[in-house]
Amino acid sequence: MSADRSPFTPPPVFQELTPDDPREVGGYRLFARLGAGGMGRVYLSYTPGGRPVALKVVRPELAEDPEFRARFAQEVASARRIHGLFTAQLVDAGVDASPPWLATTYVPGPSLQQVVQQHGPLPERTVLLLIAGIAEALQAIHATGVVHRDLKPGNVLIASDGPRVIDFGIARAADAGALTATGLRIGSPAYMAPEQATGRPATPATDVYALGALAVHVAGGAPPFGDGPDPATLYRTVHEEPDLGPVPEGLRRLLLACLAKRPEDRPATAEVIAAVRDHPAVAGPLRFGEDWLPHPLTSQITRHAELPQVPAEGAGGDRDPDRTVLAPRSAAAPTVLAATLSPAAATPSLPFDEGPAAGGRARGRARRSRALGRTALTAAVALTVGAAAAVLLLDTPETVEAATAEDRVSAAPSAGIPSPGRSTAAPTPTGSPTTTRPGPTTPTPVTPSTPAADYAPAYRAVELTSADAGYEFDLATGTVVPADSASWYVGRGENEFLVPETADSYIGRDAGLGVAECVKGLDSRPTGRVPFGAVGPRGAFCVRSADGRSLAVVRVLATAGTDGPVRVSVDHYRRNG
Repeated sequence: MSADRSPFTPPPVFQELTPDDPREVGGYRLFARLGAGGMGRVYLSYTPGGRPVALKVVRPELAEDPEFRARFAQEVASARRIHGLFTAQLVDAGVDASPPWLATTYVPGPSLQQVVQQHGPLPERTVLLLIAGIAEALQAIHATGVVHRDLKPGNVLIASDGPRVIDFGIARAADAGALTATGLRIGSPAYMAPEQATGRPATPATDVYALGALAVHVAGGAPPFGDGPDPATLYRTVHEEPDLGPVPEGLRRLLLACLAKRPEDRPATAEVIAAVRDHPAVAGPLRFGEDWLPHPLTSQITRHAELPQVPAEGAGGDRDPDRTVLAPRSAAAPTVLAATLSPAAATPSLPFDEGPAAGGRARGRARRSRALGRTALTAAVALTVGAAAAVLLLDTPETVEAATAEDRVSAAPSAGIPSPGRSTAAPTPTGSPTTTRPGPTTPTPVTPSTPAADYAPAYRAVELTSADAGYEFDLATGTVVPADSASWYVGRGENEFLVPETADSYIGRDAGLGVAECVKGLDSRPTGRVPFGAVGPRGAFCVRSADGRSLAVVRVLATAGTDGPVRVSVDHYRRNG
């Protein structure tokens, strides 16, 4: 930065706050604007201890959507458990604020998108180290049951000690159904896997594909299927082979493996890291030393580390208290905040969970006690009024009833992708591999039919696995989420399923339980408890939402007591009208 630059002239990285920008969010004073995107605006702020954070404020039109807010809260809860060294750590969030916001550690560096635009393709060794670092970030994200779904150059920031993956799970929050009407696209076609393009569920292998597409862009200057109109890009993604012509020969084998059409043919993240470690251009342990980036890029990162000066409180006489001096800090100019610029060393300002399993068991006991009390109350009503009046109606409304995101978002572009010789309609999922680590499974909408007079299917036969009591099944979205994340759910207790105290449930006679039997049983023989033993290893039960508009048929595929995995298949129906 030149010496004669006005102290109020923004350096390239930071922009002054405008009259439309807030001055404080969630107790965090804002000092500069860092940028804006489809989800909201990003500002520079600091924790009370002086560490810089990037604070993202959700756009008002998204914040007004109740389905978005519910999903946003779920994804923030998941993101709190992600502690990878190559991710931008979630520090704080206001999920109930108006508008919602979240704060992550500030990464002093540009995005990969900016890097390629300004400097062109990166050297082979730099690309390999980027691949390894991003793969390690994905390992941390996938370990909590989250799939990023929108990994792209714009969501990877470059610091002096390696990459940082951002916005994991936040794109999924925008999957709420009403948002599709606004034209907002979730996911970037140039980096979407074939299963995303055709409306199938996203898995960790989906992120591996995106990593391969991102690496092709960084190494060759353009994504593997181009960046033209969305329908054309998605068609090539599904039906054609990637263009790796501009990519160095030494990278092609690994990137082709990541870009395999079938998810099961792609390498796992650990295999990607091992391939980088064994590559001749790396030749040994992976290290992000001073020479891992080209010199011009190192200079650009230095500019990102030149944070705006923060005036001391009470200093400056008639200085505008809302005005920040957007000039770089220097060693000779003392400031009120001693900010550490290493995101990896940043300490969150709020305590995090000690782990989903321990907390889930405690929450399970609380939910179970509520369920027992509700069952006793229902029985008392039945004895007093008669068996026909044994249904207890509660007033709490169901707040989350969303079909998934990815299916609705992907449905629009895939409709314009002709598939020679076969239908482009997304298949109904019939199964997913049993795993000891839960991962969200995105249900695929089916062609509506009417199995009972008043209900039509939203999704069918979506298999879900909960590793332990720290996770529950979100019936509205057909996903596995952290315990206490969903409003309409099936959770886990000691040898029993847990259902909301505001919902009705009914245990069927066998796995052939259907909507008609559910409705009849819920009206005549509702229950607040669903023991594993009562359902049986291959039995079924149904759960009706508090407002009566949604009905789920849950078929038990496998149970393993308190601590083992539980696997179910879920059908979700919505009431017509």
